[in-house]
Amino acid sequence: MAKTFNGKRPANLRQTVKKLLAYFGRHRRLLILIGFLAAVSAMANLVGTYMIRPLVNQLVAGGGTESLIRNVLIAALIFGTGALSTLGYTQLMVRAAQQILCDIRQDLYTHLQKLSLGFFDAQRKGDLMSLFTNDVDTISDALNNSFAVIIQSFVQIVGTLAILFFLNWRLSLLVILGYLAMFLYIRYSTKQSKKYYDRHQAYLGELDGYIEEMAAGQKVVKVFNHEKENLEKFKEKNKALQKAGTTAQGYAATMIPAVVSISYINYAVIAVIGGVMVIMGLSDLGSLASYLVLVRQAALPINQFTQQGNFLLAALAGAERVFSVMDKEPEVDEGTIRLVNVKKNSDGSFTPCQERSKYWAWQDSADPSAPLIPLKGDVRFDHVTFGYQPGQKILDDISLYAKPGQKIAFVGSTGAGKTTVTNLINRFYDVSQGRITYDGIDVRNIRKDDLRQSLGIVLQDTHLFTGTIADNIRFGKLDATQEEIEKAARIANADSFIRRLPKGYDTMVTSDGANLSQGQRQLLAIARAAVADPPVLILDEATSSIDTRTEALIEKGMDQLMEGRTVFVIAHRLSTVRNANAIIVLEHGRIMERGDHDELLAQKGEYYQLYNGMFELS
Repeated sequence: MAKTFNGKRPANLRQTVKKLLAYFGRHRRLLILIGFLAAVSAMANLVGTYMIRPLVNQLVAGGGTESLIRNVLIAALIFGTGALSTLGYTQLMVRAAQQILCDIRQDLYTHLQKLSLGFFDAQRKGDLMSLFTNDVDTISDALNNSFAVIIQSFVQIVGTLAILFFLNWRLSLLVILGYLAMFLYIRYSTKQSKKYYDRHQAYLGELDGYIEEMAAGQKVVKVFNHEKENLEKFKEKNKALQKAGTTAQGYAATMIPAVVSISYINYAVIAVIGGVMVIMGLSDLGSLASYLVLVRQAALPINQFTQQGNFLLAALAGAERVFSVMDKEPEVDEGTIRLVNVKKNSDGSFTPCQERSKYWAWQDSADPSAPLIPLKGDVRFDHVTFGYQPGQKILDDISLYAKPGQKIAFVGSTGAGKTTVTNLINRFYDVSQGRITYDGIDVRNIRKDDLRQSLGIVLQDTHLFTGTIADNIRFGKLDATQEEIEKAARIANADSFIRRLPKGYDTMVTSDGANLSQGQRQLLAIARAAVADPPVLILDEATSSIDTRTEALIEKGMDQLMEGRTVFVIAHRLSTVRNANAIIVLEHGRIMERGDHDELLAQKGEYYQLYNGMFELS
C-alpha cells in the first residue's frame, strides 16, 4: 500500500529551519544586501515620521519659512531614500528567491535519482509531484513575501519603540502593554493554525495523487462504471481538505483584526492621556503629533508579522516534507568494478582504450593491476533467496545459469517470480541470500551504472518520453547516429510504421505515446534496446501487446538482435519460447522444471500442461 507524506508538525523544527538557512547561505551576499535595503527602508519611514515633531513645533512657535522648507526637504529626501530602498530590495528578492528555489528543486531531483526503486514503489506519483509543486510553491511564497518584510517589520518595531520611549517614556509603557496583548494572541493563533496548515498540505498531496490516479485510469473507471463511486471518494478527500483549510485560515484570519482592534484601543487611550499631558505642560504638541503617528503606524509591522507568519507556517510544513525526502538514504553502491572499452591484441589479450570499440571488459578500479575480464554475458544464480518485504519470499533457493549466447525463457503463473529474477540481474534490488554472478563476478561488486550499461531491457509497460520518435529510440544510446536508429527500427520491424507517420522519425511523441498504439509503443521499446546493442538482453513480456501477425514479422529481427547475446525472456505466449535454449518453469518462487521445449513436453509435467492449455499462463 502506498505511503503518503504525513502532515504532522516537524519532529525537529530547528533542524528544518537550519537546512533552509543553509540554502540561504549559498546566496548570503545578495540576501545581506536585501536585508540592508529593507532596514534602510524601515529606518527612513521612522525618521521621516519623527520629522513631524520639529515641523509642528516650528509652526506652533511661528518659525520662518526658510526653516520650514528645509525641514520639509529633509523629510522628502528621507522618504525618497526609503522608496528607492523598497524598490531595490523587492527586485533583488525576486532574483534571490528564484535562485534558492532552483537550488532546492535541483537538489531534490538529484537526490530522487539516487533513491532505490523500493522508495518509488512505496510512493504515489501525486505525492512526489506535490513536493515540486505545492511544497516548493509554499517556500516560494514565503521567500518572496516574508524575508525582506520580516527584517523591515523587525526594524520598524524596535525603532518605533526606541523613538516612542525617547519622545515620552510614560506613554510608552501603555504601548508596551498593547504590544504584549498582540503578541500573546498571535502566539495562540499561530499555534492553532500551524496544526491545521500541516493537515491542509497533507490532504492536498493526497487529493493531487488521487486526481492523477483517476485521470490515468479513466479507461478502467468507465469500463466498470465507477464514476459515481470515485466522485464520492473525491468529495470525501476534498471535504477533508476544505475543513483543514477553513480551520487554518479561520485562525489565521483572526490575527489581523485582533491586532488592529488592540491598536485602535491603545491609540485612543494614548491620544486622551497625551492630550492631557500637553495641556498640563508635561509634553510639547510636536512630540505628541509625532508620537500619535508612530503609535498608529505601530500596528502595521505587527500586522505584517502576522501575515508573514502564515506564509512561514505553510513554508516550514512544505520544507519539512521536501527535506524528509532529501534525508532518505540513497541507493547503496559499493561496487568497484567498471565497464571499459577494450581493444583486442594480436595475442588475444585485451587493452583498455578511450575510443569506442566492439569489445568490452570488466576492470577493477580499486585494483588497476587486476587482469581484465572480457564481457561475455555469463549469468548465474547461486542459491538465491529474495523477498520484497521481510519474511515474504518471492524466490526461494533459486540456482540457474545462462551461458554466453543462450536464450533462457521463464514461464509460470502470475506471482511465480519471473520478473523478480530480471530485477535482481540489473540490481534494482539486491538478493537476501546467495549470490548472482556476471562473468564470474558477484554483481554486488559491479558499479550499478556499469552493470546496467551492459544490459538491455524491454518492459511490458512501455514508457515513452516527450520528443520525436528518433529521440525515443536514441534513449538507448544517446550518441546513436540516424543510421543506427533506423537500423534498430528495422530490426524491431518498426521502420515501416514509422515511415508512414506524418513526419516519419521526426514525429513528436506526447503523453507517453498517446498518439501511438500499444503495439507501436512496444516496437519502439524493442528498437530502443536494439540501438543500445547490449551483450545481455531482458525481454519482460515484450511482445504481449503485439498481435500474432506482427509478432511473427519481428521474430526474424529479434533473432538477429539476440544473436550472440545472452537473453532472458519472460513469456506471455509459449509460442515465443519454443526456440529457447532452456525454458525454466517457476512456481511459488521455485524452479519446477528446466529443459528445452521438446524435453519439457516429453516430461509431461507442468510445462506440458501449460502448453496444451490445461493450465492458464499469465
